[in-house]
Formats: sequence, C-alpha cells, structure tokens
Amino acid sequence: MADDGTVPLPGVVDPLRFPGDLLRGKVVLVTGGGSGLGRSMAYRFAALGAKVMVGSRKEENLRTTCGSITARGGDARWKVTDVKNASACRALVDETYSAFGRLDILVNNSAGNFLARTERLSENGYRSIVATVLDGTFFMTQAAGQRWIEGNAPGNVLSIVATYAWTGAAHVVPSACAKAGVLALTRSLAVEWAKHGIRLNAIAPGPVPTPGAWERLIAGSAFESAAKEHIPLGRFGTHAELCDLATVLVSDLSSYITGQVVAMDGGEWLVGNTFQQLRTMPPEFWESMEEARRSASRNRPSA
Repeated sequence: MADDGTVPLPGVVDPLRFPGDLLRGKVVLVTGGGSGLGRSMAYRFAALGAKVMVGSRKEENLRTTCGSITARGGDARWKVTDVKNASACRALVDETYSAFGRLDILVNNSAGNFLARTERLSENGYRSIVATVLDGTFFMTQAAGQRWIEGNAPGNVLSIVATYAWTGAAHVVPSACAKAGVLALTRSLAVEWAKHGIRLNAIAPGPVPTPGAWERLIAGSAFESAAKEHIPLGRFGTHAELCDLATVLVSDLSSYITGQVVAMDGGEWLVGNTFQQLRTMPPEFWESMEEARRSASRNRPSA
C-alpha cells in the first residue's frame, strides 16, 4: 500500500485476481476521486484498462490522482465539482462524454461525516452531510441515467454506503440518514431502470483507514484499539480489499447482480456498529471533539 493509504499506482495489479484488460474500453466516472478510497478505486480501474474521469472539490487532489495515472500510460481527466450542486453534476457527466465519448460506470463515492451529539448538531452541519451524500448521489445518478436512457445505452452505478444505512448509528445521524437514502435509491432504481439495462449496486465498507476521514471519526488511539477489537475478524479493512470488491461489481463479472448492497466490514455490523460505543463518553470528550472540528474548519483552506 502507498504511503497515503491508497492502493498501488496503475500497472501494479495482481494478475491472479483480475485480468489486466478487465475494464478495457470502459469509461468510469468516480466522484470524490481526488483522495482516499475514491483515488484508490480510480487507480485500480485505470490499471485494469478503463478511462477514468474524477471529480471532487479540490483541484490539487484531482491533479495528483490524474497525474499518477497518466504518468503510467493511463487515460484520466478531472473536473472540479461540488456534488451538492445539480448543475455541477450534470456538467461533470457532460464533460465525461466530451472527453471520452461515452460513460459506462458511475461510482458515487463523495461523502462527508463527523462525530457529533445530535442535540448539539447545527443546521449547517446536518445539511452539509445530507447534501453531499444523498443529494449528490441522486444528482449524479440522475444525470448519468438521463444520458444512458436518452442514448439507449446500458449503464452501471456503484454507490458507497455504510452498514448503518440499515441499522442506524449513534453520533453520525446525518450520515446514517443520508446513507439510508442512498441505499433506498439504489434499490428503487435497480427496479425502475432495469428495463434500460442499467444496474445499480452498493458497497457498505466497515472501517477502512483513510487520511482525513479517519481523524474525524476515530477519536484517538484508545478508541481505535477498541474499534479494531470490536470487529469479529479483529482488523480494519484495506483499500485493496475495497477495490477488489468494487472491481467485481462494476465489471461484467456481476452482470446479473443489481439492487444489492455488499457489506465489507469483517462482520462488524453483526455485533453492533463501532460508533455505538461512543454513547458512554463523558461531556468533556464531546467538547474536545467539537472544538477540534471548529479549529479544523477555521484553518481549512478554501476549496
């Protein structure tokens, strides 16, 4: 694994897992593709022969992702996009068609989350998460679906949800609400759009370390150790494992699978979501978390 937690760069794919041309001829659009799991999936898809479009809010991250792919012979483009804006989502899909002439696969990966006591949650905090996760997924999926249906072309949508989409989870309520909506969207459109040859599926990862999100959700080394011990398999997931599963679901290997969500969490949800353990934390813990979030927000550069 690379230093930033991503899977190895294009060209480094285990031939025993997938043939190197598995996605050749496919065009994949990955939202939130500038960092974390989105970047890892973009790397993997490019390594398997796909042309890749990535969208996120930070140009620097997008340049890094695409530069790493093109430096190794892949074909990747980027567009700064805020998925909370429907027009921006349509523009990203349009840009994909302009660049590559088609779109085969949409990966809805853009997300946001943070720990909070719900009674102290601000309106802006709630709306920001729901708008990114639920609204953004809907806007992107609708924009892609419109182009596929108008062009009488098949399509494939993969969305990243969470196991608490069906169980709920304390202290991440906006994300739980939004992810539940994305799962309902996936299942609903799997039926509605099946006649158009459009498949929709989802992955619900358990804890997978990523820069940024990890610091917002794993509150210190003690909680990290407890979270790991809570997982029946006794460890966190990896970027490579997430990419393996994503590869199967976006490829023709799963051409008869639609409307499904696959939990990849080491059995965590079967024993209760990790965040539920936070219910016993004292007020001082939450006050320090909230101050850290406010400080990070003040010091964060504009996108």
